[in-house]
Amino acid sequence: MSKSQTRVVVTGLGATTPLGGDLPSTWSALLAGESGVRPLDWEGVEDLPVRFAATLKVQPDEVIPRQSMRRLDRNQAIALISAREAWAHAGFAPAEGGKPQKGMEKAGVDGGYTVDGERLGVVFSSGIGGLHTALNSYDVFKEKGWSRVSPFTVPMLMPNGASGHVGIEFGAMAGSHALVSACASSGEAVGYAIDMIRAGRADVVICGGTESCIHPLQMASFGAMRAMSTRNDAPERASRPYDKNRDGFVLGEGAAVLILESEEHARARGAHIHGIAAGAGYSGDAYDIVLPDPSGAGQAKAMQRALKDAGLEPSDIVHINAHATSTPAGDVAELASIKAGLGEDAARQVVVTATKSMTGHLLGGAGALESVFTVLALKEGLIPFVANLEDLDDEADLDIVRDEPRKISDGPAAALNNSFGFGGHNVSVAFQRAL
Repeated sequence: MSKSQTRVVVTGLGATTPLGGDLPSTWSALLAGESGVRPLDWEGVEDLPVRFAATLKVQPDEVIPRQSMRRLDRNQAIALISAREAWAHAGFAPAEGGKPQKGMEKAGVDGGYTVDGERLGVVFSSGIGGLHTALNSYDVFKEKGWSRVSPFTVPMLMPNGASGHVGIEFGAMAGSHALVSACASSGEAVGYAIDMIRAGRADVVICGGTESCIHPLQMASFGAMRAMSTRNDAPERASRPYDKNRDGFVLGEGAAVLILESEEHARARGAHIHGIAAGAGYSGDAYDIVLPDPSGAGQAKAMQRALKDAGLEPSDIVHINAHATSTPAGDVAELASIKAGLGEDAARQVVVTATKSMTGHLLGGAGALESVFTVLALKEGLIPFVANLEDLDDEADLDIVRDEPRKISDGPAAALNNSFGFGGHNVSVAFQRAL
Protein backbone atom coordinates (compact mmCIF):
# COMPACT_ATOMS: atom_id res chain seq x y z
CA MET A 1 0.00 0.00 0.00
CA SER A 2 1.41 3.37 -0.96
CA LYS A 3 1.52 6.15 1.59
CA SER A 4 -1.22 8.01 -0.29
CA GLN A 5 -3.69 5.11 -0.22
CA THR A 6 -6.56 4.96 2.23
CA ARG A 7 -6.04 2.23 4.77
CA VAL A 8 -8.86 -0.34 4.76
CA VAL A 9 -9.72 -2.23 7.95
CA VAL A 10 -11.95 -5.17 8.86
CA THR A 11 -14.56 -4.30 11.50
CA GLY A 12 -17.11 -7.10 11.17
CA LEU A 13 -17.21 -10.82 10.31
CA GLY A 14 -20.03 -13.31 9.79
CA ALA A 15 -20.62 -16.78 8.38
CA THR A 16 -22.99 -19.71 8.15
CA THR A 17 -21.25 -22.90 7.09
CA PRO A 18 -21.20 -26.69 7.28
CA LEU A 19 -19.43 -26.29 10.64
CA GLY A 20 -21.84 -23.88 12.31
CA GLY A 21 -24.75 -21.50 11.92
CA ASP A 22 -22.64 -18.50 12.87
CA LEU A 23 -18.99 -17.51 12.92
CA PRO A 24 -18.12 -18.37 16.56
CA SER A 25 -19.42 -21.93 16.22
CA THR A 26 -17.75 -22.30 12.81
CA TRP A 27 -14.37 -21.11 14.08
CA SER A 28 -14.55 -23.29 17.19
CA ALA A 29 -15.34 -26.38 15.11
CA LEU A 30 -12.57 -25.54 12.65
CA LEU A 31 -9.94 -25.31 15.39
CA ALA A 32 -11.20 -28.61 16.80
CA GLY A 33 -10.76 -30.32 13.44
CA GLU A 34 -14.43 -31.19 13.01
CA SER A 35 -15.79 -32.14 9.60
CA GLY A 36 -18.85 -30.60 8.01
CA VAL A 37 -19.10 -33.37 5.40
CA ARG A 38 -22.16 -35.62 5.64
CA PRO A 39 -23.92 -38.34 3.63
CA LEU A 40 -26.78 -37.15 1.43
CA ASP A 41 -30.18 -38.68 2.07
CA TRP A 42 -31.92 -37.88 -1.23
CA GLU A 43 -34.20 -40.30 -2.97
CA GLY A 44 -32.16 -41.98 -5.69
CA VAL A 45 -28.83 -40.80 -4.26
CA GLU A 46 -27.52 -44.36 -4.50
CA ASP A 47 -27.34 -43.91 -8.30
CA LEU A 48 -24.89 -41.01 -8.04
CA PRO A 49 -21.11 -41.51 -8.14
CA VAL A 50 -20.72 -39.19 -5.12
CA ARG A 51 -23.23 -39.45 -2.28
CA PHE A 52 -21.99 -36.89 0.25
CA ALA A 53 -21.30 -33.17 0.60
CA ALA A 54 -20.53 -30.49 3.19
CA THR A 55 -24.08 -29.32 3.90
CA LEU A 56 -25.09 -26.43 6.15
CA LYS A 57 -25.08 -27.13 9.88
CA VAL A 58 -28.09 -24.83 10.40
CA GLN A 59 -30.75 -24.61 7.70
CA PRO A 60 -31.73 -21.09 6.57
CA ASP A 61 -35.43 -21.69 7.22
CA GLU A 62 -34.54 -22.13 10.90
CA VAL A 63 -33.43 -18.48 10.92
CA ILE A 64 -35.51 -16.72 8.25
CA PRO A 65 -39.34 -16.82 8.37
CA ARG A 66 -41.05 -19.10 5.87
CA GLN A 67 -42.86 -16.22 4.18
CA SER A 68 -39.54 -14.51 3.41
CA MET A 69 -37.96 -17.76 2.24
CA ARG A 70 -40.55 -17.99 -0.55
CA ARG A 71 -38.88 -15.02 -2.22
CA LEU A 72 -35.28 -16.08 -1.64
CA ASP A 73 -33.12 -18.71 -3.22
CA ARG A 74 -31.18 -20.70 -0.65
CA ASN A 75 -27.93 -18.92 -1.56
CA GLN A 76 -29.59 -15.52 -1.05
CA ALA A 77 -31.02 -16.50 2.32
CA ILE A 78 -27.65 -17.55 3.73
CA ALA A 79 -26.07 -14.39 2.31
CA LEU A 80 -28.49 -12.33 4.39
CA ILE A 81 -27.86 -14.45 7.49
CA SER A 82 -24.10 -13.96 7.31
CA ALA A 83 -24.41 -10.26 6.42
CA ARG A 84 -26.65 -9.61 9.43
CA GLU A 85 -24.15 -11.28 11.74
CA ALA A 86 -21.22 -9.32 10.32
CA TRP A 87 -23.17 -6.05 10.48
CA ALA A 88 -23.96 -6.54 14.16
CA HIS A 89 -20.38 -7.70 14.83
CA ALA A 90 -19.16 -4.40 13.36
CA GLY A 91 -21.26 -2.48 15.89
CA PHE A 92 -23.80 -1.03 13.48
CA ALA A 93 -27.46 -0.45 14.27
CA PRO A 94 -29.93 -3.02 12.87
CA ALA A 95 -31.02 -2.39 9.29
CA GLU A 96 -34.36 -0.70 8.74
CA GLY A 97 -35.39 -2.75 5.73
CA GLY A 98 -34.10 -0.72 2.82
CA LYS A 99 -34.33 2.72 4.40
CA PRO A 100 -30.94 4.33 3.80
CA GLN A 101 -29.54 6.32 6.70
CA LYS A 102 -28.15 9.82 6.40
CA GLY A 103 -24.85 10.59 8.05
CA MET A 104 -23.15 8.59 10.81
CA GLU A 105 -24.54 8.75 14.31
CA LYS A 106 -25.07 6.70 17.43
CA ALA A 107 -28.48 5.00 17.40
CA GLY A 108 -29.53 4.89 21.04
CA VAL A 109 -27.48 3.90 24.07
CA ASP A 110 -26.57 0.40 22.88
CA GLY A 111 -28.00 0.44 19.38
CA GLY A 112 -24.76 0.82 17.44
CA TYR A 113 -23.96 3.32 14.71
CA THR A 114 -25.89 4.12 11.57
CA VAL A 115 -24.14 4.51 8.22
CA ASP A 116 -24.88 7.06 5.52
CA GLY A 117 -26.45 5.02 2.72
CA GLU A 118 -24.69 7.14 0.10
CA ARG A 119 -21.36 5.98 1.58
CA LEU A 120 -22.27 2.30 1.99
CA GLY A 121 -21.51 -0.28 -0.72
CA VAL A 122 -22.02 -4.00 -1.30
CA VAL A 123 -19.90 -6.50 -3.21
CA PHE A 124 -21.40 -9.97 -2.88
CA SER A 125 -20.51 -12.83 -5.18
CA SER A 126 -21.76 -16.26 -6.12
CA GLY A 127 -20.12 -18.51 -8.66
CA ILE A 128 -23.35 -20.16 -9.80
CA GLY A 129 -26.26 -18.27 -8.27
CA GLY A 130 -29.75 -19.66 -7.79
CA LEU A 131 -29.29 -23.17 -9.14
CA HIS A 132 -31.99 -24.65 -6.91
CA THR A 133 -34.50 -22.07 -8.10
CA ALA A 134 -33.66 -22.58 -11.77
CA LEU A 135 -33.95 -26.35 -11.68
CA ASN A 136 -36.92 -26.57 -9.33
CA SER A 137 -38.82 -23.95 -11.32
CA TYR A 138 -38.28 -25.90 -14.52
CA ASP A 139 -39.67 -29.00 -12.82
CA VAL A 140 -42.77 -27.00 -11.83
CA PHE A 141 -43.12 -25.73 -15.39
CA LYS A 142 -42.91 -29.23 -16.87
CA GLU A 143 -45.28 -30.82 -14.36
CA LYS A 144 -47.83 -28.04 -13.73
CA GLY A 145 -47.51 -25.51 -16.53
CA TRP A 146 -46.23 -21.95 -16.82
CA SER A 147 -48.92 -20.41 -14.65
CA ARG A 148 -47.60 -22.21 -11.57
CA VAL A 149 -44.07 -20.84 -11.93
CA SER A 150 -43.28 -18.31 -9.19
CA PRO A 151 -43.15 -14.66 -10.28
CA PHE A 152 -40.02 -14.40 -8.12
CA THR A 153 -38.13 -16.98 -10.20
CA VAL A 154 -35.90 -14.56 -12.11
CA PRO A 155 -34.75 -12.48 -9.11
CA MET A 156 -34.23 -15.72 -7.17
CA LEU A 157 -32.02 -17.36 -9.78
CA MET A 158 -29.90 -14.42 -10.94
CA PRO A 159 -26.29 -14.49 -9.67
CA ASN A 160 -26.49 -10.88 -8.45
CA GLY A 161 -29.56 -11.64 -6.33
CA ALA A 162 -27.59 -11.99 -3.09
CA SER A 163 -25.86 -8.65 -3.66
CA GLY A 164 -29.20 -7.02 -4.43
CA HIS A 165 -30.94 -8.37 -1.34
CA VAL A 166 -28.06 -7.38 0.96
CA GLY A 167 -27.90 -3.92 -0.58
CA ILE A 168 -31.65 -3.41 -0.16
CA GLU A 169 -31.73 -4.62 3.43
CA PHE A 170 -28.94 -2.31 4.57
CA GLY A 171 -29.75 0.64 2.33
CA ALA A 172 -26.47 0.56 0.43
CA MET A 173 -26.47 3.24 -2.26
CA ALA A 174 -22.76 3.67 -3.05
CA GLY A 175 -22.94 0.66 -5.36
CA SER A 176 -24.03 -2.97 -5.32
CA HIS A 177 -21.84 -5.37 -7.26
CA ALA A 178 -21.67 -9.09 -7.99
CA LEU A 179 -18.43 -10.42 -9.45
CA VAL A 180 -18.62 -13.89 -10.99
CA SER A 181 -15.36 -15.74 -11.55
CA ALA A 182 -16.12 -19.32 -10.47
CA CYS A 183 -14.25 -20.34 -7.31
CA ALA A 184 -12.38 -17.02 -7.23
CA SER A 185 -15.61 -14.98 -7.12
CA SER A 186 -15.68 -13.87 -3.49
CA GLY A 187 -11.92 -13.43 -3.34
CA GLU A 188 -12.45 -10.85 -6.07
CA ALA A 189 -15.34 -9.40 -4.07
CA VAL A 190 -13.00 -8.63 -1.17
CA GLY A 191 -10.46 -7.06 -3.51
CA TYR A 192 -13.10 -4.94 -5.23
CA ALA A 193 -14.41 -3.77 -1.88
CA ILE A 194 -10.91 -2.62 -0.92
CA ASP A 195 -10.72 -0.68 -4.17
CA MET A 196 -14.14 0.93 -3.61
CA ILE A 197 -12.97 2.38 -0.31
CA ARG A 198 -9.57 3.42 -1.62
CA ALA A 199 -11.20 5.18 -4.57
CA GLY A 200 -13.42 7.18 -2.23
CA ARG A 201 -16.64 5.61 -3.51
CA ALA A 202 -17.62 4.31 -0.07
CA ASP A 203 -16.66 4.50 3.59
CA VAL A 204 -18.08 1.07 4.42
CA VAL A 205 -18.52 -1.99 2.19
CA ILE A 206 -20.31 -5.25 2.96
CA CYS A 207 -18.38 -7.84 0.98
CA GLY A 208 -18.66 -11.59 0.82
CA GLY A 209 -19.66 -14.69 -1.03
CA THR A 210 -22.38 -17.29 -1.00
CA GLU A 211 -23.03 -20.63 -2.65
CA SER A 212 -25.66 -23.30 -2.29
CA CYS A 213 -25.78 -25.69 -5.21
CA ILE A 214 -25.71 -29.15 -3.65
CA HIS A 215 -28.20 -30.67 -6.08
CA PRO A 216 -28.33 -33.99 -7.95
CA LEU A 217 -27.47 -32.30 -11.27
CA GLN A 218 -24.43 -30.59 -9.76
CA MET A 219 -23.25 -33.81 -8.12
CA ALA A 220 -23.68 -35.63 -11.43
CA SER A 221 -21.90 -32.89 -13.39
CA PHE A 222 -18.84 -32.73 -11.19
CA GLY A 223 -18.94 -36.52 -10.93
CA ALA A 224 -18.81 -36.80 -14.71
CA MET A 225 -15.71 -34.59 -14.66
CA ARG A 226 -14.06 -36.96 -12.15
CA ALA A 227 -13.35 -33.86 -10.07
CA MET A 228 -14.88 -34.94 -6.74
CA SER A 229 -13.78 -37.47 -4.17
CA THR A 230 -15.69 -40.75 -4.31
CA ARG A 231 -14.89 -41.78 -0.74
CA ASN A 232 -18.54 -42.70 -0.08
CA ASP A 233 -17.60 -45.11 2.69
CA ALA A 234 -16.01 -42.35 4.82
CA PRO A 235 -17.33 -38.92 3.77
CA GLU A 236 -15.85 -37.04 6.73
CA ARG A 237 -12.38 -38.16 5.62
CA ALA A 238 -12.85 -37.40 1.92
CA SER A 239 -11.41 -33.87 1.79
CA ARG A 240 -7.71 -34.38 2.43
CA PRO A 241 -5.46 -31.70 0.88
CA TYR A 242 -1.79 -32.70 0.53
CA ASP A 243 -2.47 -36.31 1.52
CA LYS A 244 -1.09 -38.94 -0.86
CA ASN A 245 -4.52 -40.59 -1.04
CA ARG A 246 -6.57 -37.51 -1.96
CA ASP A 247 -8.90 -38.15 -4.87
CA GLY A 248 -10.84 -34.93 -5.46
CA PHE A 249 -12.72 -32.10 -3.80
CA VAL A 250 -15.86 -32.21 -1.66
CA LEU A 251 -18.71 -29.88 -2.59
CA GLY A 252 -19.80 -27.53 0.19
CA GLU A 253 -22.28 -24.71 0.77
CA GLY A 254 -22.30 -21.60 2.92
CA ALA A 255 -21.80 -17.86 3.05
CA ALA A 256 -19.34 -15.48 4.69
CA VAL A 257 -19.06 -11.70 5.02
CA LEU A 258 -16.45 -9.11 5.93
CA ILE A 259 -17.35 -5.52 6.79
CA LEU A 260 -14.60 -3.29 5.42
CA GLU A 261 -14.19 0.37 6.36
CA SER A 262 -11.76 3.15 5.80
CA GLU A 263 -9.63 3.38 8.91
CA GLU A 264 -10.68 7.01 9.36
CA HIS A 265 -14.38 6.11 9.37
CA ALA A 266 -13.84 3.16 11.74
CA ARG A 267 -11.83 5.17 14.25
CA ALA A 268 -14.29 8.06 14.14
CA ARG A 269 -17.00 5.77 15.53
CA GLY A 270 -14.70 3.89 17.88
CA ALA A 271 -15.03 0.59 16.04
CA HIS A 272 -13.07 -2.50 17.04
CA ILE A 273 -10.61 -3.30 14.26
CA HIS A 274 -10.10 -7.03 13.68
CA GLY A 275 -7.54 -6.78 10.90
CA ILE A 276 -6.31 -4.82 7.92
CA ALA A 277 -7.43 -5.62 4.37
CA ALA A 278 -4.10 -4.65 2.89
CA GLY A 279 -4.49 -5.40 -0.82
CA ALA A 280 -5.29 -7.86 -3.56
CA GLY A 281 -3.67 -9.26 -6.68
CA TYR A 282 -5.22 -10.82 -9.79
CA SER A 283 -4.11 -12.70 -12.86
CA GLY A 284 -5.52 -14.85 -15.64
CA ASP A 285 -3.98 -18.12 -16.77
CA ALA A 286 -5.31 -17.87 -20.35
CA TYR A 287 -4.67 -21.60 -20.50
CA ASP A 288 -7.76 -23.82 -20.19
CA ILE A 289 -11.42 -23.41 -19.15
CA VAL A 290 -11.02 -25.98 -16.36
CA LEU A 291 -7.37 -26.92 -15.87
CA PRO A 292 -4.96 -24.48 -14.21
CA ASP A 293 -1.73 -23.60 -15.95
CA PRO A 294 0.60 -26.37 -14.71
CA SER A 295 3.49 -23.91 -14.51
CA GLY A 296 1.67 -22.02 -11.73
CA ALA A 297 2.88 -18.75 -13.23
CA GLY A 298 -0.52 -17.07 -13.01
CA GLN A 299 -1.02 -18.05 -9.39
CA ALA A 300 2.44 -16.75 -8.52
CA LYS A 301 1.72 -13.44 -10.26
CA ALA A 302 -1.50 -13.00 -8.28
CA MET A 303 0.45 -13.40 -5.03
CA GLN A 304 3.19 -11.03 -6.15
CA ARG A 305 0.63 -8.43 -7.20
CA ALA A 306 -1.17 -8.74 -3.86
CA LEU A 307 2.10 -8.06 -2.06
CA LYS A 308 2.80 -5.04 -4.25
CA ASP A 309 -0.72 -3.69 -3.78
CA ALA A 310 -0.41 -4.11 -0.02
CA GLY A 311 3.10 -2.65 0.19
CA LEU A 312 4.42 -5.87 1.70
CA GLU A 313 7.57 -7.91 1.22
CA PRO A 314 7.54 -11.72 0.87
CA SER A 315 9.30 -11.92 4.23
CA ASP A 316 6.29 -10.23 5.88
CA ILE A 317 4.03 -13.21 5.11
CA VAL A 318 3.74 -15.70 7.98
CA HIS A 319 0.68 -17.64 6.80
CA ILE A 320 -1.21 -18.65 3.67
CA ASN A 321 -4.71 -20.11 3.56
CA ALA A 322 -4.22 -22.06 0.35
CA HIS A 323 -6.88 -22.70 -2.26
CA ALA A 324 -5.97 -26.40 -1.87
CA THR A 325 -9.13 -28.29 -2.80
CA SER A 326 -7.84 -31.87 -2.34
CA THR A 327 -7.35 -32.61 -6.04
CA PRO A 328 -4.40 -34.79 -7.01
CA ALA A 329 -2.67 -32.19 -9.18
CA GLY A 330 -3.88 -28.84 -7.85
CA ASP A 331 -2.61 -28.94 -4.28
CA VAL A 332 1.09 -29.49 -4.92
CA ALA A 333 1.01 -27.21 -7.98
CA GLU A 334 -0.11 -24.39 -5.69
CA LEU A 335 2.80 -25.06 -3.35
CA ALA A 336 5.13 -24.64 -6.33
CA SER A 337 3.43 -21.36 -7.19
CA ILE A 338 3.87 -20.15 -3.60
CA LYS A 339 7.61 -20.75 -3.88
CA ALA A 340 7.69 -18.96 -7.22
CA GLY A 341 5.59 -16.06 -5.96
CA LEU A 342 7.36 -15.46 -2.66
CA GLY A 343 10.76 -16.91 -3.41
CA GLU A 344 12.11 -20.15 -1.94
CA ASP A 345 13.50 -18.65 1.26
CA ALA A 346 10.39 -16.64 2.20
CA ALA A 347 8.03 -19.48 1.22
CA ARG A 348 9.75 -21.86 3.64
CA GLN A 349 9.01 -19.49 6.53
CA VAL A 350 5.27 -19.52 5.79
CA VAL A 351 2.74 -21.73 7.58
CA VAL A 352 0.25 -23.16 5.07
CA THR A 353 -3.22 -24.46 5.86
CA ALA A 354 -6.15 -25.77 3.81
CA THR A 355 -9.47 -25.29 5.60
CA LYS A 356 -11.48 -26.95 2.82
CA SER A 357 -10.45 -30.17 4.54
CA MET A 358 -13.29 -29.42 7.01
CA THR A 359 -15.69 -27.06 5.22
CA GLY A 360 -15.61 -28.64 1.80
CA HIS A 361 -15.33 -26.37 -1.24
CA LEU A 362 -17.87 -23.53 -1.22
CA LEU A 363 -17.06 -22.64 -4.84
CA GLY A 364 -17.96 -18.94 -5.20
CA GLY A 365 -18.23 -18.57 -1.43
CA ALA A 366 -14.81 -20.05 -0.66
CA GLY A 367 -12.73 -16.88 -1.01
CA ALA A 368 -14.83 -14.92 1.47
CA LEU A 369 -14.97 -17.71 4.05
CA GLU A 370 -11.25 -18.33 3.86
CA SER A 371 -10.59 -14.58 4.07
CA VAL A 372 -12.57 -14.58 7.32
CA PHE A 373 -10.46 -17.50 8.56
CA THR A 374 -7.27 -15.67 7.57
CA VAL A 375 -8.29 -12.55 9.51
CA LEU A 376 -9.10 -14.64 12.58
CA ALA A 377 -5.83 -16.60 12.33
CA LEU A 378 -3.86 -13.35 12.44
CA LYS A 379 -6.03 -11.82 15.15
CA GLU A 380 -5.92 -14.84 17.47
CA GLY A 381 -2.43 -15.98 16.55
CA LEU A 382 -3.75 -19.46 15.82
CA ILE A 383 -3.73 -21.20 12.44
CA PRO A 384 -6.20 -24.07 11.86
CA PHE A 385 -4.62 -27.38 10.89
CA VAL A 386 -5.29 -29.46 7.78
CA ALA A 387 -7.66 -32.28 8.66
CA ASN A 388 -7.33 -35.83 7.28
CA LEU A 389 -3.66 -35.32 6.48
CA GLU A 390 -2.37 -38.80 7.31
CA ASP A 391 0.31 -39.43 4.69
CA LEU A 392 1.93 -36.23 3.42
CA ASP A 393 2.57 -36.06 -0.32
CA ASP A 394 6.26 -36.36 -1.15
CA GLU A 395 6.05 -33.13 -3.17
CA ALA A 396 4.50 -31.15 -0.31
CA ASP A 397 7.74 -29.59 0.88
CA LEU A 398 6.48 -26.42 2.64
CA ASP A 399 5.42 -26.03 6.27
CA ILE A 400 1.87 -27.42 6.28
CA VAL A 401 0.17 -27.30 9.67
CA ARG A 402 -0.93 -30.75 10.85
CA ASP A 403 -2.54 -32.47 13.84
CA GLU A 404 -3.30 -29.35 15.89
CA PRO A 405 -3.60 -25.57 15.39
CA ARG A 406 -0.29 -23.73 15.10
CA LYS A 407 0.45 -20.70 17.24
CA ILE A 408 2.12 -17.72 15.63
CA SER A 409 4.01 -15.08 17.54
CA ASP A 410 2.71 -11.67 18.55
CA GLY A 411 3.70 -8.53 16.70
CA PRO A 412 3.48 -7.49 13.04
CA ALA A 413 2.22 -10.27 10.77
CA ALA A 414 0.64 -10.61 7.35
CA ALA A 415 -1.05 -13.44 5.47
CA LEU A 416 -2.42 -14.31 2.05
CA ASN A 417 -5.63 -16.03 1.09
CA ASN A 418 -5.56 -17.69 -2.35
CA SER A 419 -8.60 -18.37 -4.53
CA PHE A 420 -8.40 -19.89 -8.02
CA GLY A 421 -11.31 -20.62 -10.36
CA PHE A 422 -12.33 -22.40 -13.54
CA GLY A 423 -11.54 -20.15 -16.48
CA GLY A 424 -8.07 -19.38 -15.16
CA HIS A 425 -9.11 -16.77 -12.57
CA ASN A 426 -6.47 -16.23 -9.87
CA VAL A 427 -6.93 -14.00 -6.82
CA SER A 428 -4.76 -13.49 -3.76
CA VAL A 429 -5.86 -11.19 -0.92
CA ALA A 430 -3.39 -9.83 1.64
CA PHE A 431 -4.33 -9.17 5.26
CA GLN A 432 -2.34 -7.74 8.15
CA ARG A 433 -2.73 -8.06 11.88
CA ALA A 434 -4.18 -4.99 13.56
CA LEU A 435 -1.85 -3.84 16.34
